[in-house]
Amino acid sequence: MLALAGAPIVALALLVTLGSCDASQTKVCIVGSGIGGASAAHFLRKYSGRPQNELHIHVYERNSVVGGRMAMVDLLGDRFEAGASILHPKNLHTVHFVGLLGLKKKTSPDSETFGLWDGKKFVVRTMDGGSSFITKKIAGLINALGMLWRYGSDLFRMRSFVSQLLKRFLHFYDEGRTPYSSVKDMLESVELYGYTQHTLVRELLREGLSVQIITEIVTMITRINYGQNVSISGLAGAVSLCGSGDDLWAVEGGNWQMADGLIKLSNASLGLSDTVLSVVSKDGVYEVTSSSGKNRTCNAVIIAASLDEEKIVFSPSVDLPKRSMHHTFVTFVRGLVSRDYFGLKDAKLPDLIATLEVPGIPFISISVLKSYNATDNAYKVFSRASLSDEFLDKLFSVRRKTIRLNWAAYPQYNAPETFAPVILDGNHLYYVNSFENAASTMETSAVAAENVARLLLTRLSTDGAVFNSGLNTMAKRGSEEL
Repeated sequence: MLALAGAPIVALALLVTLGSCDASQTKVCIVGSGIGGASAAHFLRKYSGRPQNELHIHVYERNSVVGGRMAMVDLLGDRFEAGASILHPKNLHTVHFVGLLGLKKKTSPDSETFGLWDGKKFVVRTMDGGSSFITKKIAGLINALGMLWRYGSDLFRMRSFVSQLLKRFLHFYDEGRTPYSSVKDMLESVELYGYTQHTLVRELLREGLSVQIITEIVTMITRINYGQNVSISGLAGAVSLCGSGDDLWAVEGGNWQMADGLIKLSNASLGLSDTVLSVVSKDGVYEVTSSSGKNRTCNAVIIAASLDEEKIVFSPSVDLPKRSMHHTFVTFVRGLVSRDYFGLKDAKLPDLIATLEVPGIPFISISVLKSYNATDNAYKVFSRASLSDEFLDKLFSVRRKTIRLNWAAYPQYNAPETFAPVILDGNHLYYVNSFENAASTMETSAVAAENVARLLLTRLSTDGAVFNSGLNTMAKRGSEEL
């Protein structure tokens, strides 16, 4: 989750009239209604300044609801985030979206306890401060001192590493910047590309961090946030570390509401349960065929879904580097975790139980989502493979309801990373998700979508579009602008 606070952007105001087409005929088709597709629709409408009858935007969504990976699950009457679940206080795009759409934030409790399990014992375990303000403060102080005693100055080195990279990322929003046609160029312009070419563990060792904090705290964080260990690429690892900070938040009622609201605000048409089957380029336009049986002719197409999982046929074909998506298995359980499994007879279990990268541990983490009473909680369990009923009966002493999901959650990060083109065909077929090989979050998807929207509108102008007097002017973002 990348810090973007206070960053100015280019305000583009375009009148799009592609080639010999009348303005009312200009159409952009977007594949995917997650945060990337919804953000692309929003920024296209914002920067073009044109109504739907002049710039028509249509969004395809293969599922019956919007949101993509920002999905929800119903567990015995309560709804919980099944996919992308946390946001950082400095995620300026998503912070702005919430305010723009009149949504409400809910923050993570600051009194959660955690334990780090090595398969036999808790190597790290924080103290529960209870419900009293004073005892919470005392417990917080003891926990902080305990972490400082174990890891020393490594904690500050880790924070410094993340802060340096975030400061560089802010330069994407400097005044006068132009949109980028490749992720490599985009990252090189702010000196971040190199971090995608080396592993996180290499970068942290260069910063002077000890093996202990890397194998314990850093590994715990990358396993929870990306399902992978510290061999992931450095930039993705730094983003993962950002997602473990304080003051994390989510949208009350579900993060999917951002996508839903942005699509409505952009006045885009939306096709639910409509899978795109093929995109054919011919005579300067694109023919999009979908499962609804309706064909649409578009002047530009934005792919805001992972082409590693989608089965879209392109003509002419597009050349993409081979990439695998990492599948995270999520198990929701309503019941009670067994103390016996962790060898604790009387002590209270931590709210978050994370694990080390040790062979034989079947799960990545277990977190309490909601507590109903002493014997009834809602849990979210991450793992790299589906958890059997036999194992779950050992892990839980009570199991009232179980829901299993298999998510193609994010790329399998392998340094050195290679990136798909932002422009897939040299014309007007764009790929938002090419940025995911750098990092995959709700915020970075919005950042990538904003770049694609600006790039598309700018390139349309060179193909014969007419601009108004606001073209290429710089404006600091006002309270209503993004």
